[in-house]
Amino acid sequence: MTLRSPPVLVVLLAVSASAQQAADERTPTTLVTATSELQDWIEAPYSTSVIAAEDLARRFARTTPQALAGVPGTSVQETGNGQGSPYLRGFTGYQTLMLIDGIRLNNSVFRSGPNQYWSTVDPFSIERLEVVRGPSSVLYGSDAIGGTVNVLTRSPDTRSANTTGQGFRHGERLHYRFASADTSDIVRAELSGTWGQETGFLLGADGKWFDDVSGGRDTGTQRNTGYDEWAGDLKLEHNLGPNTRLVLLHQRFQQDDAPRTHRTLFAESFEGTTVGTDRRHDFDQDRSLTYVQLHGEQHGGAFDSFHASVSWHDQEEVLRRVSGGGSASQQGFDVETLGLFAYASADLGHGRLTYGADYYRDGVDSFSSTQPIQGPVADDASYDLLGAFVQDEFDVSERTTLTLGGRFNYAGVDAGSVFDPLTASATDLEDDWSAVAGSARFLHRLEPDALHLFGGLSQGFRAPNLSDLTRLDSARSNEFEIPSPGLDPEYTTNYELGLKALSARAAKQVTLFYTDVRDLILRRPTGNVNGSGQFEVVKENVGDGRIFGLEAESAVRVGRGWELFGGATFVEGKVDTFPTSAPVTDEEYLDKLMPFTAQLGTRWEDEQRWFEFVAQGAGGADKLSTADTLDTQRIPPGGTPGYVVFHARGGWRIGQHLALEVGLENLLDEDYRVHGSGLNRPGRSLIVGLTLAR
Repeated sequence: MTLRSPPVLVVLLAVSASAQQAADERTPTTLVTATSELQDWIEAPYSTSVIAAEDLARRFARTTPQALAGVPGTSVQETGNGQGSPYLRGFTGYQTLMLIDGIRLNNSVFRSGPNQYWSTVDPFSIERLEVVRGPSSVLYGSDAIGGTVNVLTRSPDTRSANTTGQGFRHGERLHYRFASADTSDIVRAELSGTWGQETGFLLGADGKWFDDVSGGRDTGTQRNTGYDEWAGDLKLEHNLGPNTRLVLLHQRFQQDDAPRTHRTLFAESFEGTTVGTDRRHDFDQDRSLTYVQLHGEQHGGAFDSFHASVSWHDQEEVLRRVSGGGSASQQGFDVETLGLFAYASADLGHGRLTYGADYYRDGVDSFSSTQPIQGPVADDASYDLLGAFVQDEFDVSERTTLTLGGRFNYAGVDAGSVFDPLTASATDLEDDWSAVAGSARFLHRLEPDALHLFGGLSQGFRAPNLSDLTRLDSARSNEFEIPSPGLDPEYTTNYELGLKALSARAAKQVTLFYTDVRDLILRRPTGNVNGSGQFEVVKENVGDGRIFGLEAESAVRVGRGWELFGGATFVEGKVDTFPTSAPVTDEEYLDKLMPFTAQLGTRWEDEQRWFEFVAQGAGGADKLSTADTLDTQRIPPGGTPGYVVFHARGGWRIGQHLALEVGLENLLDEDYRVHGSGLNRPGRSLIVGLTLAR
């Protein structure tokens, strides 16, 4: 039996998948995101988690953000069912970074606060998720403040037993899943093949049809919450030599009419939340990514290992809105991004040196049916990110390793059509910024391969993007944001101390962190009200403050196939902000601060079957900012109530090619909401999955 991360893991005692496999097999799963080099979980001087494809399937996650619900230090807010946004150590939106095989998903139109863009990554395309908590700006540049999540995509299956022709092997996989709470149907089909040991491909496609979601026993059906989506992916891999690999990938995702229900008159009031007035508030999301990458390992010299990538990313969004008065409007954007990166590492005698550079250029077109100058962000705009880094990992004693790194980063914006709120006419905008970030980490082996102490400091930064500088769009409940030129970058410094323990029966991790925040970009009311009755807000660099917390996780095998796991997370933080339109700051809690969260579960597994029972809960989220109290459509008066819910899941392998998985989630049909979300989580739901693989 392999110890695995809990399907709905919530933080502090439930173990990462990498540590779980290590505890059982003594051959630890490696990860690459923490230091940009292959590394065992227990050897990484960071707080990390790995979620494998098998764990993704067992969590029945219908979106990628839902798969992260339970990773230490993480709370997954969902404005709508297709619009999840994880909070990592108090940060979300454009202050957390997602990578897809090392390529930035983040672009210059990402908004502050919760946004929906991580939901455009199809969970069925994922082989594993690697999570690094805390700043990673030395390696990955702007936005990597709260944490970095790297999506590693599925690759050709070379283990198929079907063989035809001269060395051609192929495999097929068909998956169907049904859930009763939203009467949903999900179908995923895959075809993989390999020619000898050199070339392989994986072709996959899926469709998802979600009906309105039923909440708990008192809420019932939450109207106007259903939507459809489609996704497809193709990956080709060719081995140029024993240690060199060429990879081509194309993926496409499309989501139609995903509603932001809390803004509409269809919303259901929860514990006193207000109901929106729009008749329609639906988003279409369309994303495609194409890349070519070259990877090499064990070549010796200055390029002992190397990774190079050329990518083209296209992300489109359309919002269709019908107001309470019946007026219809559309707005949206199209962001085309050229991405380049080249990284290498080498052993130089004194240690392992990793170095590289990356460049991303966004081309942005933005439109609105009601505003000819621009859409939600500037029209006819470009945004550049350029960075270079170096990192050295070396031993200072037999048991202690230091990792030192630094990065220089440049960001520049050139917007040709921006709405000027003073003159109501078009203007342009040109600006640029540079920043330097550093990190110093250590790993001390108290008991080699069994008990390791880690920690250090890491700096993070985020350059102002097009959304900060030029946004002209609705913000939180009853707020409207106008352009805010002249902003400066945000900076954080994170101090961290943690302990990792690994044995044949258990894996554990506990981390204490403190983050110093400087020049955070926050919204400030101007005191004006626009023609729609919304309060006007702008952005300023006012958010000096601090965030601290504790994360722990553990999983223990107790014999005869049984395992116990559990976890908890505590996060708290305050920053300076403008609670009113007066030019006076006050220290307040972070927006949508994650409450204390905990989980306890047990799992039994043998070669053919598995079963688990999980209790998951959160305390009342009553530490509110002024912005939280004004977000009345999502947050109840006084805060979001705490909850405890129970889930039972199991699976059976039926013969050689067929597998069945069944879950009964929210057994007691509780009415509950994750803090900051726009609707309640599903009530009692029967989930059935069937997989046929050859």
